[in-house]
Amino acid sequence: MQAHFKIRSAHPVAENIRAAVLEALTDIERKHDVTVLYACESGSRAWGFASPDSDYDVRFIYIHRLPWYLTVNARRDVIELPINDVLDVSGWELRKTLQLLLASNPVLLEWLDSPIVYRAEPEILQRLRTLAGDYFSSIKGHYHYLHMARNNFRGYLQTESVRLKKYLYVLRPLLAVRWIEAGKGLPPMRFADLATGVLNDAPLLEEIDRLLEIKMSAAETEYSPRWPRIHAFIEQELERLEGIPVAKEALPEGMRAALDAFLMETVLRFSGSP
Repeated sequence: MQAHFKIRSAHPVAENIRAAVLEALTDIERKHDVTVLYACESGSRAWGFASPDSDYDVRFIYIHRLPWYLTVNARRDVIELPINDVLDVSGWELRKTLQLLLASNPVLLEWLDSPIVYRAEPEILQRLRTLAGDYFSSIKGHYHYLHMARNNFRGYLQTESVRLKKYLYVLRPLLAVRWIEAGKGLPPMRFADLATGVLNDAPLLEEIDRLLEIKMSAAETEYSPRWPRIHAFIEQELERLEGIPVAKEALPEGMRAALDAFLMETVLRFSGSP
């Protein structure tokens, strides 16, 4: 039976920051002659456990006008702004986005589930979210999140004093693996939904919530001693998952054709000036 324990979560975006993000997106459209189809927050603010000094990780999907797609040589399909202390802004072109969707790229799937949306073409976003569910691969998701958890555990949780956020960078992917194992489909981006959706150990949930309370009021670089229940859970989960093989899967016929059609339709629709 699932424990009914509330995990704290917050997604703060100051109005002046939102205005700055929207201005940056408009500037990108003008300078690069593109249309931004979707823009969201990624990282700790979207996961729900940002520190007061966390930056804003803005991610977007954009589309060029028709002539861009009619050249022999491939062109750059990423737009990145210089990173500053507040904003980290980057985006993927739609064809690249659909290639990643075909590969069930977990990072893209998380973008599409972000609780913080800055801009969106509603119909396009709805179709992309539907496609995300259709193209989600539990096998690829399981591998991605387990690999992420192992790497972060080995890299950051081997000392007696650890950065607070690194526990969450291991916990989040481990809980995503549990979500996938339970047959729930796409793991939610919000950490609170993950934790309460797959854990029923009340003392562990309480310790996670205390960690979140401190993390959300401390600096990004804050350290603390090990958290016993959380650390034990992580070690047990990694040990449990150690011997589970990752299977291979074939892409069903027709999957590429559906994305080709979506790309063509969208390019033609937005082929005029942004």
